[in-house]
Amino acid sequence: MQLPESLFAIALLIVLSAFFSLSELSLAASRRLRLRQLAVDGDLRAEQVLKLQEAPGDYFTVVQIGQNAVAILGGIVGEGALTPSLSRVFALWTQESTANTLGFVCSFFFITSLFILFSDLFPKRLGMAEPERWAMRALTPMAWFMRIFKPIVWLYAKTTDLVFGLLGIQTTRDERITSEDILAMTEAGARAGILAAREQQVIANVFELDSRTVSSAMTQRERIAFFLRDDPDEVIRARIAEEPFSTYPVCDGDIDHVVGYVDAKDLFQRVLNNQALSLKDEHLVRKVLIVPDRLTLAEVLDQFRLVHEDFAVIVNEYSLVVGVVTLNDVMSTVMGDLVGPDDEEQIVRRDENSWLIDGVTPIEEVLRALHLDELPHDDEYETLAGFMMVMLRRVPRRTDSVSFGGYKFEVLDVDSFRIDQVMVSRLGDTGAPAAKEGADTGFTENI
Repeated sequence: MQLPESLFAIALLIVLSAFFSLSELSLAASRRLRLRQLAVDGDLRAEQVLKLQEAPGDYFTVVQIGQNAVAILGGIVGEGALTPSLSRVFALWTQESTANTLGFVCSFFFITSLFILFSDLFPKRLGMAEPERWAMRALTPMAWFMRIFKPIVWLYAKTTDLVFGLLGIQTTRDERITSEDILAMTEAGARAGILAAREQQVIANVFELDSRTVSSAMTQRERIAFFLRDDPDEVIRARIAEEPFSTYPVCDGDIDHVVGYVDAKDLFQRVLNNQALSLKDEHLVRKVLIVPDRLTLAEVLDQFRLVHEDFAVIVNEYSLVVGVVTLNDVMSTVMGDLVGPDDEEQIVRRDENSWLIDGVTPIEEVLRALHLDELPHDDEYETLAGFMMVMLRRVPRRTDSVSFGGYKFEVLDVDSFRIDQVMVSRLGDTGAPAAKEGADTGFTENI
């Protein structure tokens, strides 16, 4: 072939190779969620691409046949077209043998560069930018190629399946979408500015409902405001004024014998109607939901839905009341400060290097505030107070401290063996080693 014809053939081969590269990458990179949405919108090509993704063996075999055949032809045509012409040019300054070598090297470099740039890098970047669009556009031409090369594809596919079978390698793709996949997508969306940081955190909190127990969101036993069944009218009125809540457990004798609960709205209605308040009235005291303290927040939500309630009493394995939880408490763990009571914040940042944290703060919130991945022995506690007890191996006293992960956790206030406040300070060396187990626990104790 003459030089112009050879250059035209090379250009045609480059376009063909670029098509195969684009087809391969766009199918592999196409997002199934996006394709499903396009299919729902009525695009039949998206549904066909989804089917190809489920069984892409023949498709990729055709791509490899085409790319390898084009690459071989490109080398043959390029070497035959450019090497003689370049050799004649170099022969003007060098010996014939040297000129032939230089002509071959330059021809090889030129043809290889063209194929790398225009049949590999350019189409693959194009396919990564809009994979679903290009996968659907390449669908019809690839269907024709699959029909043309069907016998060869069958032979190669069977041989490949045999090799995979001998090696015991799974060839089907796992299409299950996990919570980690969804969280990774939301994090990417937050970094791209599609999702606000607060929205991304809400989604992450939803997935935490399956791992966080109800103890991390409940009101602790010592903070529960409750009534005894035989409390007189004046005691009930005084307690409502002193501790205004929406719901109060009603107990028989002590807090561990809960017989029901009373809604503050029912009490207020009776007060407005100048009626006496008596918790012995069966119409006033409602049946209470009792749940174990080992349930997750997701399971508590299911319990609320089944019984159509939004209040529950939490008991431990000894049937002792350890706390109460409301639907608002559960939703507060999801929505953060968007939903929640008007209580004081559990985590207060004093400055850039210190935080004042309530002892009953769930450990997940502490990790998030301090940007820590984990704390030692995290399966043994659920609150910051529990972390201090596990690390100290005793009931903490005021000024006791623990150092871990570049932070110092110091007990500021203890009320009847309950840790009220913990001061967390960033240490000067944030790369401090993790606390060790055993005798060398990595904590300091001040008495």
